Amino acid sequence: MNELVSRVAENVGIAPDVAEKAIGMMLGFLQREADDGAVAKMIEAIPGASELVAKFNGEGAGGGGLLGGLMASFGGGVMALGQQLMSQGLGMGEITGLAKETMAVAREHAGDEVVDTVIASVPGLSQFV
Repeated sequence: MNELVSRVAENVGIAPDVAEKAIGMMLGFLQREADDGAVAKMIEAIPGASELVAKFNGEGAGGGGLLGGLMASFGGGVMALGQQLMSQGLGMGEITGLAKETMAVAREHAGDEVVDTVIASVPGLSQFV
C-alpha cells in the first residue's frame, strides 16, 4: 500500500481499500475538472497517484441519476463527487478529511503553488480543503 493510501486511511479512520478507491475517484475528478498543467504536475509528484487515477478514474463518474444530475447542475462537479463518495459509504466528515489529507500529501510532494492552482481552478473545492 502506498504512503498516500495508508496515511489517508489511518488519519481519516477508513479502511485502506475504501481510501484507495476514494482517493482514485477524487484525483480522477481533479484530472477532469482542474487546471490541466497543475493537476498533471500534482498527480505525477505524488507516489502512486497515477496508478490510483488509472484504476478508479471512471468509478461513479457521470451516474447518480436524477439527484446526481440536480446536484451537478446546482453545485457543480464537487457536489457530484461528494455524492459518489457518499455512495462508497463515506460521510461528510470523512470526505472532508479525505480531501484535506490528500491535499496535505500533495503539498508535500508537488508544492503549495501547484496545489493552490489546482484548488483555485475547481469551483467550490476550497471549502472542503
